[in-house]
Amino acid sequence: MIKELNVIQPSSVNVDFAQYETKFKALADQKRLKIMHELSQKGSVCVCDLMEIMEMPQSKLSYHLRILLDAQMITLETRGTWSYYELNHAVVNRLLSPELCCIFRSIDDKQSGCCS
Repeated sequence: MIKELNVIQPSSVNVDFAQYETKFKALADQKRLKIMHELSQKGSVCVCDLMEIMEMPQSKLSYHLRILLDAQMITLETRGTWSYYELNHAVVNRLLSPELCCIFRSIDDKQSGCCS
């Protein structure tokens, strides 16, 4: 049985590099990485608890949370007067997936079927 490979040709790749730039800039900070780690460990976390966990004043924490929100790395849910943040697993998993890695593969790698 011959299996047909879905090979992405360089001329047919339509990649929104600005979207990835925003996401990787959001990841390029230790404090934001720690925020994401805490959210991955604790699930949905109130901003008041994050201030304590991160040992950071609300103004600085809000700055980092805004960057992560703009990059869609986290989600925000308002419950009453409190804001709860959670890791956006779908976006994080997509960044770590073969889909993104395939963008940077050589033509030979793509033709071998690594990006099917």
